[in-house]
Amino acid sequence: MGNLEKWKVLNSQMLINHPQCQVRRDEVELPNGKVIDDYFVYVKPDIALILPITKNGEIVFVRQYRHAVGEFFIELPAGRFDGEVEDAEVAALRELREETGYGSEQVRSLGVLYDKPSKDTNQIYLFLAEDVVKIGKQENLDITEEIEVVLIPVNEVFNKVYSGDISVAGTVAALFLGLSKFRFPTDINDL
Repeated sequence: MGNLEKWKVLNSQMLINHPQCQVRRDEVELPNGKVIDDYFVYVKPDIALILPITKNGEIVFVRQYRHAVGEFFIELPAGRFDGEVEDAEVAALRELREETGYGSEQVRSLGVLYDKPSKDTNQIYLFLAEDVVKIGKQENLDITEEIEVVLIPVNEVFNKVYSGDISVAGTVAALFLGLSKFRFPTDINDL
């Protein structure tokens, strides 16, 4: 497909190598021969994200503070995981249980997306969980996680996306993929 060429990596150096943050500086040669000596790459862990829908047709969201932006966001349950240690689906169900106290035995993959491939290395693994039920309390939250569980009826979700109340990219992608492909009214216009 096309005549595009990959960039050549001439040198690569890890500038920050902390468990919470890794930044790599690459020296690359572009196909046109020009060299960029300071192309920064953020080495990030993969993310498992889950779209949980109850039997009553409500989506289980989490609302939490996001310090980088300094605002509260309504998002789907998600978290990072190490694919060499844990399967993406297992990680998604773990995040659902830990962040919300809900669980499900009906899980389907919605696909895998790249978060920001121009600068970030990670992928987002998206899942749909149907007939989720409350199985316990929130547990094992990180010290930075103060999470409010929010249930929103499926038929109200897209209005919240269009109004900007739900605005996190991975969450919006999962909603459109999950609700358009697997939801009972098969026509997205019926939602």
